[in-house]
Amino acid sequence: MKVKTFNTKVSVGIVGATGAVGQALIELLLRRQFPIKELLPLASAGSAGKKISVGGQSWTVKEARPEAFSSLDIVFFSAGGSVSRELVPAAVSAGCLVIDNSSVFRMDKSVPLVVPEVNSSAAWNHQGIIANPNCSTAISLMGLAPLHRAFGLRSFIASTYQAVSGSGTGGIVELQKQIKSGVMGESSEPNVYPYPIAYNVIPQVDVFQEGGYTKEEYKMLHESRKILGLPNLEVSTTCVRVPVMRAHSLSIHACFEKPLTVSGARNAINKFPGVIVRDDPANLEYPMPLDYSEVESCAVGRIRLDTVLPNGLAMWVVGDQIWKGAALNAIQIAEIFLKRSS
Repeated sequence: MKVKTFNTKVSVGIVGATGAVGQALIELLLRRQFPIKELLPLASAGSAGKKISVGGQSWTVKEARPEAFSSLDIVFFSAGGSVSRELVPAAVSAGCLVIDNSSVFRMDKSVPLVVPEVNSSAAWNHQGIIANPNCSTAISLMGLAPLHRAFGLRSFIASTYQAVSGSGTGGIVELQKQIKSGVMGESSEPNVYPYPIAYNVIPQVDVFQEGGYTKEEYKMLHESRKILGLPNLEVSTTCVRVPVMRAHSLSIHACFEKPLTVSGARNAINKFPGVIVRDDPANLEYPMPLDYSEVESCAVGRIRLDTVLPNGLAMWVVGDQIWKGAALNAIQIAEIFLKRSS
């Protein structure tokens, strides 16, 4: 397939436009002044006809059907795996560049899995589909990739602290309801999660797989290997849902080929696009979810030499999982194919 680039304004479709990621896509496309000729929000039949308003502009949602792709250049999919499995082939057949946020195509050998700051060149090898990684994978690699380039990553152990917005609007509503009930001394039965999330942490994100890890935890292993081009990378992850509204945090302990220092690690991260170092223990400076909700960059702090791993480093990484973990990363992938005049 000849890879298209776009010299002029493009027609953009968003499948799943009424969801949190879909609406973030619209907001960020406008914020980043993406050269849009036409924006077509698409969703299920039940959402067709609804109005979406962002930045003083309004659009009418259309039903996501194969014929909707005929006039589009780029289509972002953010409606879940079943929708992507059904409709992505139709969009590709219509000549669209598809950027998919689901997990359906991530491990397909013919589909690039891309974090633009890390492996943008992989995007050029697409056959019509480019996959967006899992949110925790994308955020973790914003801290790990610059260190890998400088010191050679061998393995890492990660614990994620995942916000309820990662479960969609239902997760947010459930946390808010349970907090309110708790203040009033009342009980509120869980629905989205197996246990109450307010005043609690749940050491399970996604379903358990063979070996005792969850599907989400295995994504960190397999996706990191593919994006970094490290088929033998060793990864062990524990994913935890926490009572935070937005932005994921990760505690990471990584092992490298070369010896490293804290100052060397900070310098490597500071030179990397899309991530900043916020690490001043003396003044209690470190990244937190409240400070990185609706922020494009990720942040790294609590950087210190690991006391167990050889050539090891411990750090804390925070990023907005709706933005860099999904919508922003997808838009950055599309921007690779824009030819801008200097």
